[in-house]
Amino acid sequence: MTPVDKLLDAIATACRVLTGLSLVILTVIFGWLVFGRYVLNATPTWVEQAALLLVMTIAFIGAAVGVHENAHLSVSVFRGLVPAPVRTAFVIVTDLAMAGFGGLMLVYGAKLTAFKWGSMIPLIQLPEGLRSLPLTIGGGLILLFSLAHLTRLALRRDLRRDTIE
Repeated sequence: MTPVDKLLDAIATACRVLTGLSLVILTVIFGWLVFGRYVLNATPTWVEQAALLLVMTIAFIGAAVGVHENAHLSVSVFRGLVPAPVRTAFVIVTDLAMAGFGGLMLVYGAKLTAFKWGSMIPLIQLPEGLRSLPLTIGGGLILLFSLAHLTRLALRRDLRRDTIE
């Protein structure tokens, strides 16, 4: 394993911890919402806004981890039916598409984050740009992880199961 691979694995692990922690916090605050609504008869209104931030984090950062671990949604049935050279071409096209999509998420997510940063989220008084920050970070990570897959493939060090057998 190269130092770059170790760094990418460490980034993916940090993302996994962040998304796991976000899921735990989401569960706890929804528990508080139910308790407040039905036991205290006082609904905590901030929970919905905080939950939106947490869901964005879970979705976009979690998707980046899926790309790193080659667990993202892709149609591998077609790759399994074709000869190895064609399969490799499909993998390259998939990685290029993922890199392009991640790059678009990064660029347009950053523009959206910058545009929305000046206003505040109601009830929790945090910058509105925080809602699109996971989109930006997730896009950058998807781009990074996809380029790493392509680099490993070019160096003939790709260990994914459905690439070259």
